[in-house]
Amino acid sequence: MIEKLNLSAGPHIRDRWTTPFIMLIVLLSLVPAAVVGVCVHGLHALWIILAAIGAAVLTELLFCLVTRRRISIWDGSAAVTGMLLALSLSPSTPIALPIIGSVFAILVVKCCFGGLGKNFINPALAARCFLLISFGNAMTVFPKLDGVSSATPVAELMAGKTINITSMFLGTANGVIGASVLALLVGGLILWGLDIIHGEICFSVLASFTLVMGLFGGHGFDIKFLLAHLCGGGVVMGAFFMATDYTTSPVSRLGQFIYGCLIGVLGALFRCFGHAADSFSYSIIIANLFTPLIDMYIVQKPYAYRKSAIARANGEQKLPIWQRIPKPVIALTLITLLAGVALSGVFTMTKDTIEASKAAAQRASFKVVLPDADADDPFVPMEAPAGVYGDGAYRKTVINEVYKGVDQSGNTVGYVFVITNSNGYSGDIKLSLGVKANGTVCGIAFTELNETPGKGSLAAEPAFKDQFNNRVADAFELNGNNPNGIDAITGATITSNAVLDAINAGLNYFNTVIKGGN
Repeated sequence: MIEKLNLSAGPHIRDRWTTPFIMLIVLLSLVPAAVVGVCVHGLHALWIILAAIGAAVLTELLFCLVTRRRISIWDGSAAVTGMLLALSLSPSTPIALPIIGSVFAILVVKCCFGGLGKNFINPALAARCFLLISFGNAMTVFPKLDGVSSATPVAELMAGKTINITSMFLGTANGVIGASVLALLVGGLILWGLDIIHGEICFSVLASFTLVMGLFGGHGFDIKFLLAHLCGGGVVMGAFFMATDYTTSPVSRLGQFIYGCLIGVLGALFRCFGHAADSFSYSIIIANLFTPLIDMYIVQKPYAYRKSAIARANGEQKLPIWQRIPKPVIALTLITLLAGVALSGVFTMTKDTIEASKAAAQRASFKVVLPDADADDPFVPMEAPAGVYGDGAYRKTVINEVYKGVDQSGNTVGYVFVITNSNGYSGDIKLSLGVKANGTVCGIAFTELNETPGKGSLAAEPAFKDQFNNRVADAFELNGNNPNGIDAITGATITSNAVLDAINAGLNYFNTVIKGGN
């Protein structure tokens, strides 16, 4: 009975979830951002993470041993502090810095003030600011992916340069290890959905930051400008993982909202009128200092004293429908939307590269089907027919492009046709057809062939496609005994006909338009 009446300093147990369980969930929610950071920046980022976590845990263990206190490393808070610190560091940071930062965070900010629940500012943020002040040069060097030192995207944005928002969102841009906004949002929404963190803090931070940036950022409410600032400078990590620290944030819901707005407003003002791109850390620390004042003047009413709570308990009042939707459902819906945005972002980022690769493969196929064209710029574009060629006589065949091949002397040696037939068994078949100036088929090369493996895909094998080489014909037929006959692919007649239609359309265009026009 005496033990039950024992009063102790916070944190107090208010839920069935214990501190170790909560810290484990927080740690796991940070893993996606850590994985993306290591994949993008390499093994050195992993060593930074391991060094920061190891130093934080070891420091707390040694402090407990020296002061003869209960070993508290099993609550997981030290590991979370080390992880947060590591993710807020540059991937080129020397290994000594995360170790020094973790020691400072645990020993000075946490243990010297009494341990878990008694620190007055966030230990990870305090350590980061300590490192920024003490080791400014090492902390502000960020290597680009090609190894060239550069500033962060937010620093470049503040300097008036153009940045890639998609890269920032996915975490592939230059920046800290935990720069993937997508991974941080997924982890943060999971925590919010499980009610481990409070939406009053994280969402008010993001909303107030966006509002002030729109008012004072100099670009109005330009969506690209606002998204660029939201995706950089630690805003998302700060909103979901730093500002929501139980010990340094207010208890009441209204107090949490005011606290979040204070962080967002200060962060935006520092970003608009300051010179440091990573000043968001300072806004959270300043708000931490106001937490006791907020808790003093905004006191949470006990549940039994709220009239609305009593009414709901008696069945006289129901929550609004939007409050009755379980948080996990909302969180999973938002994560799904983020996944869709991420996929579209990846497509946008890789679209140009894919198109360039396709164009390079297509140009390489030109050399295969017309090797006599050996000028410095051997293929000269010509006008191509629009739409389906031959009014459908060749079954959905489109001659996409036509090129004239020239040699070193500028003489025309032949023509290359880029042709697509949509009548394949599994969709479009795209090929390059080379025809010499005298009408001899020089060869074909496929640039798109998605036919059934082992059947239609055999069209790309020499046994089939080489049948057209060095032959003159107005049109080919699927008949091996005919002078213009071609042996079909066994079990793939549809594919064989589609390829034949594409080649015959090209030959018809050569004979009636190009040769007939000369």
